[in-house]
Amino acid sequence: MLKNSHRDTETRNQGRGRRSLCLRVSVAALLLGGAILAQTGDGGWRPALSGYRFEFARDHGSHPDYKIEWWYYTGNLAAADGRRFGYQLTFFRVGVDPRPENPSRWAVRDLFMAHLAVSDIDGGQFRFAERLNRAGVGWAGAAVDGYRVWNEDWEARLGGGGRHELRAADGEIGLELELGPGKPPVSHGSGGVSRKGAQAGNASHYYSLTRMPTRGTLVVGGSRVAVEGLSWMDHEFGTSFLEAGKVGWDWFSIQLEDGTDLMLYEFKRADGARDAYSSGTLIGPGGEVTALRPEEFALAPGARWRSQASGAAYPVAWRISLPGRGLELEARAALEDQELRLADSTGVTYWEGAIEVGGTRAGRPVRGRGYLEMTGYAGAAMTPLLE
Repeated sequence: MLKNSHRDTETRNQGRGRRSLCLRVSVAALLLGGAILAQTGDGGWRPALSGYRFEFARDHGSHPDYKIEWWYYTGNLAAADGRRFGYQLTFFRVGVDPRPENPSRWAVRDLFMAHLAVSDIDGGQFRFAERLNRAGVGWAGAAVDGYRVWNEDWEARLGGGGRHELRAADGEIGLELELGPGKPPVSHGSGGVSRKGAQAGNASHYYSLTRMPTRGTLVVGGSRVAVEGLSWMDHEFGTSFLEAGKVGWDWFSIQLEDGTDLMLYEFKRADGARDAYSSGTLIGPGGEVTALRPEEFALAPGARWRSQASGAAYPVAWRISLPGRGLELEARAALEDQELRLADSTGVTYWEGAIEVGGTRAGRPVRGRGYLEMTGYAGAAMTPLLE
């Protein structure tokens, strides 16, 4: 069940609050350690190198030899009456020490973070929540011999028939969703590696499930709503993702009504130049995969929305051009305020939300929906976590 008794919720929140202060100190140490490791080596973690061969369902599970790993679910859903919603559920594992000298189960080998957000598009409301834990006595973790990742009572797991089962709740928001596998997994980059920089190992092993038929229940403003639609799942793992000079990125996942899916990301550099390791993938209706080099697509920001909470100004309208594919798209935020401010976990502020897409393909109209993530516009940079 999504709802807990008031006493259980209060007790859990008190315990989480006591742990949170210690864990915020651990995050600060992790940020400092990440900066040192970027200069002195990988600290014993395995780098993401070319030649990796994905195997499913094995690779849905955790890869603890790598320092950084996340499982990322986003989706556009609708109720029977046409009400539109977006959701995000993300689980992060960030390594602190691959081989702690202290054998205690309380030793901090990894930190586990999780973000939950629900966008009530027609209601004009956006709510989010977060979790930060170490494994401890089962507070959080990620299975290796199967697929289950959890943070307290939030979890994603593999059910029968390759279905992904998601469950999370916090206050007035929550979800219980079942996602079909849809198209086969898509590997991004080349040779099983998605390069993020010039130095070998500044990369990740990155795949997506790009079109997952979804149904289940959302909790929105405390009310349960039956929904269905499409989801997108990203799973990425590596040890050193970003190099000095990068301050953030803009990332798009798009599902067009003609069955085409599109992933694009562009790194932002401190000097304003476009980074050479921006990338993308085009997936055809039948699952055909085309890797896109940065010169094969253009992202042009348009109108901006300014957050009164953080002061950041985010582009909420974008022009996306793939001239060699005859694809010209306009993407716009389905709801302007979809900013997450995560004071209790990473301290990072970023924008992640549902978008609506329209345009042309070879001169013919196309429409779709998707998700947009924008980092590096406000607050602490995410870069130190990923160096």
